[in-house]
Amino acid sequence: MKASHEEIIAAVLKKAEDRFPGELELLGIYGSAATGDLHERSDLDLLIVTSERSAPALSEAFILDDEQVGYDIYCTSWQMLEEDAECRHANLGKLMDSGIVYSRDEAASERLESLRRKAAGILASDERYSRAGDIMHQVLVQYALAMAAGGISERRGHAAYMISLCLSAVMISGGRYFRMGVKRTFEEIEGVPLPERFRETIYRIIGCRDDADMEKPLTELLRIMLAFTKRTEERPAPTREDLAGTYEEMVSNWSGKMEEAAQRNDVFSSFMNMASLQFMFREVSERMAVMEYDALGRFDPDDLEGNAGRFGDALKEYLEEYEKAGLEPARYADARSFAEHYLNS
Repeated sequence: MKASHEEIIAAVLKKAEDRFPGELELLGIYGSAATGDLHERSDLDLLIVTSERSAPALSEAFILDDEQVGYDIYCTSWQMLEEDAECRHANLGKLMDSGIVYSRDEAASERLESLRRKAAGILASDERYSRAGDIMHQVLVQYALAMAAGGISERRGHAAYMISLCLSAVMISGGRYFRMGVKRTFEEIEGVPLPERFRETIYRIIGCRDDADMEKPLTELLRIMLAFTKRTEERPAPTREDLAGTYEEMVSNWSGKMEEAAQRNDVFSSFMNMASLQFMFREVSERMAVMEYDALGRFDPDDLEGNAGRFGDALKEYLEEYEKAGLEPARYADARSFAEHYLNS
C-alpha cells in the first residue's frame, strides 16, 4: 500500500472518531490496493459503512497534485451491501473482498460476513442462472435504446452499458464475480464458460465508426447472449388436469375473431389474434412437455381468409395433446345441455 493511502485511511478514521464517535461501522480496502495490482497512478477503493448522518462529511472527491491521481472516497450503506449480496451484477469486489481495517464491533463484522455468505451461496447454486436471466432483461432494454439512438455517441453509450451487463451475466452464470479493474476484464473471464464469438463480437462493436455499422454486431451479441443464458428445464408431462380448458379457451378467445377479421379485411386484428394464440401456445409449452406450436409462422398479411383456416389447423394440431392425455374437449349440443351438466357437476 502506498504511503498516501495509509495517510488517507488514517484521516478517515480520525475524522469519524472526532466528529461522529460510534457511527463508523466498518472500514475496508478493496480494488487494486487489496489485490496487489497497484501501479503509480492507482487510487484507493474504500468500503466505508457509516450512518446516514456522517456519510456526507466522510465522503470526498479530490486530486493529489504530487501523484497526479484523483481519489473518490464515498460511503456505503448496509442497504447497498444487501443489494450487492443479491448478485444482480458481477462487480462484487467491495462486498466480497474488502480487507477490513476497522470494525466498530463484532456485530458489524458478522453482518458483513452474513452478506458474503449469502452472495457466495447464490453464486454456488442454480439461483445464479435466475440472476443472469434478470440481467438479460436489462440487456434487452439497452439493446432497444441503442437501436433507437440517434447518432454514434448515443449508440455507443447504450452499447457500452449493454456490454457491461453481458459481462455481468456471463460471470454470474459462471458462479464468479469481478475482483479487479476494467483492464483485467478479459483475464478474469478466462475459465468461465463463454458464449461463442463473445469477445470478438464485443471488439467488433467497439471498433465501429458509425452508428449504422454497429447494428449488426449489437444484434449478434444479443442473440448469442440470449442463447447462452437460456435455461432448458425438464418439463413434466401434461396431465388431464393440466390441459383441461386450454383448447376450449383458445377457441373461445380467438377462433371466431379470426373469421370476423377476414370478413372485415382487418389485417391488424388477424395478426394480433394469431399472436395471442402463439403466446398461449408458448405459455403452455413453458409449463409442460408439449410440442412448441408455431402460429405466427403461418400468418399471411395478404390472405386473411387463409389465416382463419391456418388458425384452425393449429388448433387441430394442439388437440392432439388432448388425445395423448385421454382428454376430450368439453362440447355441448346447446346452452341447455351445458346448463344441465353445469348445474349437476
